[in-house]
Amino acid sequence: MGSSAQREANISSKRFARDKALALPSEYDGSTHDQYLKATATDIVARINSGEWTASQVLAAYMARAVFAQTKTNCITEVLFEDARKQAKELDEEFARTGKLRGPLHGVPMSFKDQYEIAGYDATIGFTHWANKPCTKDAFIVSQCRRAGALIIVKTNVPQTMFAFECSNTLWGRTTNPWGDKFTSGGSSGGEAALLAMDGSALGVGSDIGGSLRIPTSYCGIYSMKPSSDRVSNDGARGCNPGYEAIRVAYGPMGRSVEDCELFCRTIFGEQDAPHQNVPIPYRLAELPSKLKFGYYFSDQLVRSSPANVRAVQKTIDALRLRGHECIEFSPSLSKEAMSTFVGLATADGYKRMLSTLESDPQEPSLFLSTLGPKLPGFVRNLIGWVARTFFGDKIFSELFSLARNKSVSEFIELTDRRNKVIRAWYKEVWDRHDFDGIIAPVQALPTIPHGACAVLSPLAASTVLYNVIDSPVGTLPVTRVDPAFDTLPAGFVPGATGGSTIFEKRMYVGPGAAYNPQMMEGIPVGVQIVGRKWEDEKVFGMMRVVDEALGPRGFGPGSWKQR
Repeated sequence: MGSSAQREANISSKRFARDKALALPSEYDGSTHDQYLKATATDIVARINSGEWTASQVLAAYMARAVFAQTKTNCITEVLFEDARKQAKELDEEFARTGKLRGPLHGVPMSFKDQYEIAGYDATIGFTHWANKPCTKDAFIVSQCRRAGALIIVKTNVPQTMFAFECSNTLWGRTTNPWGDKFTSGGSSGGEAALLAMDGSALGVGSDIGGSLRIPTSYCGIYSMKPSSDRVSNDGARGCNPGYEAIRVAYGPMGRSVEDCELFCRTIFGEQDAPHQNVPIPYRLAELPSKLKFGYYFSDQLVRSSPANVRAVQKTIDALRLRGHECIEFSPSLSKEAMSTFVGLATADGYKRMLSTLESDPQEPSLFLSTLGPKLPGFVRNLIGWVARTFFGDKIFSELFSLARNKSVSEFIELTDRRNKVIRAWYKEVWDRHDFDGIIAPVQALPTIPHGACAVLSPLAASTVLYNVIDSPVGTLPVTRVDPAFDTLPAGFVPGATGGSTIFEKRMYVGPGAAYNPQMMEGIPVGVQIVGRKWEDEKVFGMMRVVDEALGPRGFGPGSWKQR
């Protein structure tokens, strides 16, 4: 059978098996299921512990809702319903016999990003040729959650190569935003975000190398935590570029409340994996001063942030000031340097290793601009950079594009040293100079993007990439929603006028095909990043609670999704 025929056969068999498994639960019924779906993971454990609910009752509700979420967004890959039913029955029998919970996640229906290995199930990350090759053991983090009593119900969709923030691949297709199907759910943990936003899971797990936890979290209106790298084990988490460690991947929770993300980290932090790859620092409770000092900014200086994203930051700052906290605006002057360093390192082998994993799968359009530079002859790449700089006055595009090429070993070492210098400079110029407790920052310049826009707007990840280069723990939470009454562009807007990239801002804001359209985006969530120093993950949780409480009720969390 030829590669094309085999590809289609794998697509057909995998989707058929998924859909067959999804047909098993009873249909979602709000009158029966909503009481469980409106509970946080923390509440679920408490209700089971009190004897009010059973794990099987909770599971039935989340399985039905997961099926509903799949019909709306196409967020699910592997289905573990039968295994989860057996495990729920075991938990219920054990609790009836002992009166004790198995662990802090007892009876919590959980989902995992597709990359995590689960025994008996594929971990395809969207590659057709990785299909029908079930894993033989659980990833370390999966085994941790199981031992804590979690019920794993599904795995969720990712972008091809997990190096884009638009969630689509050859095997599983496209995941849409639960608040507007013309827009993406984000990536690379986009399936997780869509599922959680629709209460199809009580708690999820994703990963982040350039914003893959934070971007979909903001796009879909949920909560997440990107820990300091290596606080959570990577053992059993698949990728398509193994051995690349110039920027470390962070693995962390996605949920529907701050307390649920914190519950995950309290449970997971500290346990050493078999290959000793994670840092065995247990969860340490952080005591916050009554008055916190926050730094904030509205733009990453590569592109101008949309009015909706500016308003999200401003609303957060206003709420914190009303609570008596000090908030000081500053300029993230190193963000351009961080993004340039990230691009230089990521493209060092011309993406040969990463793209080789596609084999016969066609490359997704979302990877177009990211991977274009290394494919071009040097003189063509230089010509494009010269045109951007000379005729568009766009030094940002020119520099980033010129860095997207193969590097020698010595160049790679120089870029790694440049990364280290960026880290040291950030601590000196930001943390030490201003003595901030935390930083409030936009997650991205846009609330979300329409399908197809990542092909030419991949550098928008600069807002999140900054904190991957620096390796900061970052919490993300929802603040507001796009409102055309407040979020239209100012009259006389000119791309590049404030020092950002002319080329990118034109594609973002100008013309009938502009990515930003507040009328079409009405109701799309907009979040912020809450940033701390490395290893101060617990303090970030404390600051997330402060921000969440300051903002007050605003239509997010369990049970908040409504058909639009």
